[in-house]
Amino acid sequence: MRKSKFTESQIVAILKESENGVAVADICRSHGISQATFYKWRSKFGGMDASLIKRLRELELENQRLKKMYADSQLDIHILRESLSTKL
Repeated sequence: MRKSKFTESQIVAILKESENGVAVADICRSHGISQATFYKWRSKFGGMDASLIKRLRELELENQRLKKMYADSQLDIHILRESLSTKL
């Protein structure tokens, strides 16, 4: 996954500008982001502060690591079953 060039606090600040009444097109132009990115951030991070966003990213990374561990263990189990079935 590509790393964002914006930090959690910057994303929160950009979303706060919209809540203060600044037009979305002006926000996107001034920060160099697309409107799709802005709306994606708003749907994902709307109502959060920087600490909650940081915690969310940590949980996503941990979830990704656990999924990889699970896939590796399932692959090992499959290999062991294949080797046992060929011996019999």
